[in-house]
Amino acid sequence: MFKRLYDWTISLAQSPRATWALALVSFAESSFFPIPPDVLLAPMALAKPKRAFFYAGVCTIASVLGGVLGYAIGHLLYDTVGLWLIELYRYGEKVEAMRTFYAQWGWAFILVKGVSPIPFKLITIVSGLLEYNFLLFVLLCTITRGARFFLVAGAMNLWGDRLRDLLERYFGVFLAIVALFVIGGFWLALHMF
Repeated sequence: MFKRLYDWTISLAQSPRATWALALVSFAESSFFPIPPDVLLAPMALAKPKRAFFYAGVCTIASVLGGVLGYAIGHLLYDTVGLWLIELYRYGEKVEAMRTFYAQWGWAFILVKGVSPIPFKLITIVSGLLEYNFLLFVLLCTITRGARFFLVAGAMNLWGDRLRDLLERYFGVFLAIVALFVIGGFWLALHMF
């Protein structure tokens, strides 16, 4: 089963629509989608190592644009969609504690959480909700998401052949690790404050 899924992922990574799919997943993950774009970025960078940094750039731009949507959800739609998402992650009772924390440490929060397994959509929505400086938010998102995606692309470019062999043999383990990061990130997000 994992071999077929791996083959499908690699074939998607080599298709003409791969860059659009990567951009869409990167955009959506920053505002509402639970799957990180690394799941597509890694195989695409392995399939075409010379384009790895281009793909990282696509991820970064789309992720920042998705982050702007997340910010807008928190800022403009808090009473509807934003409140629902905040309650979904059980942050409703913690808004004032977050507001105080964010006033002092928002810049560090965005930078650290942008490369961590904590779902980035939470950071973007909370930033909008707490009315964090928008231009600084965009700059920090660009730095942290770029760092994350360019590190992945760099690793794929530098150790591509070894990583490809490992990925082919242990794709199921790779998916399990990604799932654990996603689940662990949501768990951390629920217990941060």
